[in-house]
Order: sequence, then structure tokens, then C-alpha cells
Amino acid sequence: MTEQLDAVVLAALEDVKGQDVARLDVRGLTDVTDTLVVASGSSTRQVKALAEHVIEACRAVGFQPVGVEGLDTAEWVLVDLGDLVLHVMLPATRSFYELEKLWSLRPEDLRRGED
Repeated sequence: MTEQLDAVVLAALEDVKGQDVARLDVRGLTDVTDTLVVASGSSTRQVKALAEHVIEACRAVGFQPVGVEGLDTAEWVLVDLGDLVLHVMLPATRSFYELEKLWSLRPEDLRRGED
């Protein structure tokens, strides 16, 4: 099921020209979700369109979002699909929060810094 959900989300982002799409496997880092997908949109209008298109594509094949946050301002929209959490962000917001860097850290990386 996760592979199908991944495919639907990635295809939907490609359909609406999502930029710099990154897929992160976070199994082993959290029990909340298996996959994070981070994408950028060039404007708040595109960020909102990307998130809404993913939601529609997922619903069309039977995946219902657990929650959606940020559609009102559309600087950062989070779509929780259970096994996959999508973050669609403006480039400046994405650069500031560096989610890919945050979620790529492994426990052993943190322990190395303590030596």
C-alpha cells in the first residue's frame, strides 16, 4: 500500500510541476509515518495547487488524508496521509527549516557529535 501511495503522490506532484521533490524513508526514525515527501512551489498559489492536486489524486484511488494544515496561507502545506506525510513549501520556507537535513540525521550521527 505504501508503494502505491508513494506513486500517486509523486505522480500528482509531477503533474503540477512540483519542484525539488525529495522522498525520505523515515522508518526507524519515527513510528508516526514511513515516508516524508518534501516539494517546493514557486508561489503560494502553486503550493496550494500542488497540495490540492495531491489530495484529489489520493482520494480518487481511495487514500483519505488524515489531516491538512496550511492551505490558508500556503507558505507551507502539510498533508498527512498516514504512511506518508507531504510537505509543500515555498523555497525560502524550505530553506529555513531544512527538513531533509533534519530527517536525514541518524542516532549514530548525534552520538558522534558527543565524542
